[in-house]
Amino acid sequence: MKWSEIEIHSVNEAVEPITYALNDSGASGVSIEDSADLTREHEDRFGEIYDLQAADYPAEGVIIKAYFLTTEDFLAMVPEIEARIRGLAAFDIPLGDLTFQVNEVNDEEWATAWKKYYHPVKITDHITVVPTWEDYTPETDDEMIIELDPGMAFGTGTHPTTQLCVQALEKIVKTGDEVIDVGTGSGVLSIASAKLGARSVLATDLDEVAVRAARENIAQNHCENIVTIQQNDLLKGITQKADVIVANILAEVIVLFPEDVHAALKPNGIFIASGIIEPKREMVTEALIEAGLTVYHTEQITDWVAIYAKRGE
Repeated sequence: MKWSEIEIHSVNEAVEPITYALNDSGASGVSIEDSADLTREHEDRFGEIYDLQAADYPAEGVIIKAYFLTTEDFLAMVPEIEARIRGLAAFDIPLGDLTFQVNEVNDEEWATAWKKYYHPVKITDHITVVPTWEDYTPETDDEMIIELDPGMAFGTGTHPTTQLCVQALEKIVKTGDEVIDVGTGSGVLSIASAKLGARSVLATDLDEVAVRAARENIAQNHCENIVTIQQNDLLKGITQKADVIVANILAEVIVLFPEDVHAALKPNGIFIASGIIEPKREMVTEALIEAGLTVYHTEQITDWVAIYAKRGE
């Protein structure tokens, strides 16, 4: 088989929307090479958690690589994909000095290229995300390990938006809580919720590939009795109520369903929304308030924001 690689050089703020657009265009996988990983601020707090080689990373910015089976249909789509990526600027998403090119790769390169960028990441004082293919010894008796094999297309726990969500869940989820994870991706937030004591977790994703990946990761972490996963469009048709709802998706998507969030939350239930770049904070905040939720806290890592909102009694 022949594979094509779309290589995009952009900035960290554009990683989430570009990755979303590439996956939505049919990418079989995406890898991210972020120069900031070499100097990430949270390394100072938790110590050296990456084993990275500077030569593997761009001098500045981020390189996003997406892999497609080389077909006539794909080749015809390339201009459309490039236009869609460049069109993100219309949504006030910074792209930097964006470059876009297509390379040919062999099957072996496609299958393994992304793994060298994924290593254990300690995302809170007590929670570490570890790839399934790496040996890792917990540093303390109370360290919680989440094992992930994210494939190439879904969250690994290293992106600031995922870290913001896990940190929020660690503060908010109580033993016996019922949780809904909207847009679960790799399932990392559902697994974290289960390990933090949730009685039940409903994980949803519109992408059937994400559903399969999440199901495998949930099994890997022995959370099948707690986490139920289903293919679903956001909260459409969901009738169960939750103490906590978490969504790590684009701001433009979050504003589409705050009324559904309000309806699905129990009285005093909490909504954690992430995937929000700083310029979109006000837009999301206003949408949540209009839906009857009270925004009571925010957290931020670099240019990414997590918003905590609460339903009243």
